[in-house]
Amino acid sequence: MRIAYLDCFSGISGDMFLGALVDAGVSAQLLEETVAVLNVGARLEISRVDRSGISATKVDVYANGEKDLPREVHLKKHKTQKHAHHGAASAHVPRRGLREIRQIIQGAAISTTAKNTAIRIFEALGAAEAKVHGCSVDKIHFHEVGAVDALVDIVCAAVGAEALRVDDIVASPLNVGGGAIECSHGIFPVPAPATVELLKGAPVYSSGVQAELVTPTGAAIVRTLASRFAPFPAMKIERSGYGAGRRQFPNLPNVLRLTIGEAQAGIAPDISQETITVLEANLDDLSPQVFGYVTEQLLAHGALDAFGIPAQMKKNRPGMLLTVLCRPEDVPKLTQLIFRETTTLGVRQRQQQRQILERRSESVRTPWGAVRVKTASTNGAIINCAPEYDDCRRIAIEHDVPLKSVIQAAMHACSTTRPAQAIHGGNQNRRNKRTISS
Repeated sequence: MRIAYLDCFSGISGDMFLGALVDAGVSAQLLEETVAVLNVGARLEISRVDRSGISATKVDVYANGEKDLPREVHLKKHKTQKHAHHGAASAHVPRRGLREIRQIIQGAAISTTAKNTAIRIFEALGAAEAKVHGCSVDKIHFHEVGAVDALVDIVCAAVGAEALRVDDIVASPLNVGGGAIECSHGIFPVPAPATVELLKGAPVYSSGVQAELVTPTGAAIVRTLASRFAPFPAMKIERSGYGAGRRQFPNLPNVLRLTIGEAQAGIAPDISQETITVLEANLDDLSPQVFGYVTEQLLAHGALDAFGIPAQMKKNRPGMLLTVLCRPEDVPKLTQLIFRETTTLGVRQRQQQRQILERRSESVRTPWGAVRVKTASTNGAIINCAPEYDDCRRIAIEHDVPLKSVIQAAMHACSTTRPAQAIHGGNQNRRNKRTISS
């Protein structure tokens, strides 16, 4: 199984990701042809640069003959032009909605897989912006992130990631930087609000560099393409590449490193071990309705799992064995909850060790809407995928379709988003897809 690893020790942006792709062997011509078929008046300029002694590939986007600029420079220029033209928007920073962006991507002569990936990246951006601004995603017009250069970054990222021909992409924890950034709505601390929303659940840190190291576009790309965030996985390295950021920092090479190789089974598997507490109580005089309520309350108050097993109690009475798995620090409150809500007179507890697979929650698209799925992996291979029942149930009711059809569609979407062979831990028959015709 071939995997790619993103070392985000200096963050990630769209142009850094494209530079890393080219430096790692993705055809520069493929990306240039991709830009051409978007038909948005853009082109790429690819060069070699030095970042603190590291030779890296720099990818710049030229839109309508102008070089892409840092977001704060775009914003100042946009304000100046707007004032000069009495409210007219800059031609370099068009205000596009998600519907328009989908139309541009769908009309491009790239593979269906790349189209779907690019749209998912923009949908992630849209959802983050909508959450920050408290409106529906259809009302969002992408200011900084909707400019031509961001559209090019995202679509080329989708095409380039497909061209890597890897089964999985893994990312390191993200160095988000520090300081403040000027957005269209004012001064905000780094990371920007949309970036924070996109990186919920992801491991992040700041090395102290006073700059925006993870941009909203970069966050959307890594959140969509990476299956998980983890330390460097066990692999036999084939090649690597470095994508350069715009700025030079005194003590930090401003590059994104992309390493590609074959996963090595049995070496440092993604299985961790933790100590949990098992709570048990015998219940032989509790209403089944109350039992269901108790398990719901236990889970709501932090239990890792709660379930009942039918048991034959003393005096031949049928009953239930209540079992609760929890973290040691949650024992006092969960024990009190069991005493308060059930009829038991005693709760047993014991410490146990458990091994757990690397887990990740992500969203997949079905014909009726998005469904969250949980995946579990080891050695970089996804070995299990389970749709969230509540999402499937809600969609089945809203659209009046069989629940089993929604579950099957979610499983199919998961297997196509992540190669089916990877889900079952096998090898994939790989084909070179370096073509831009759909």
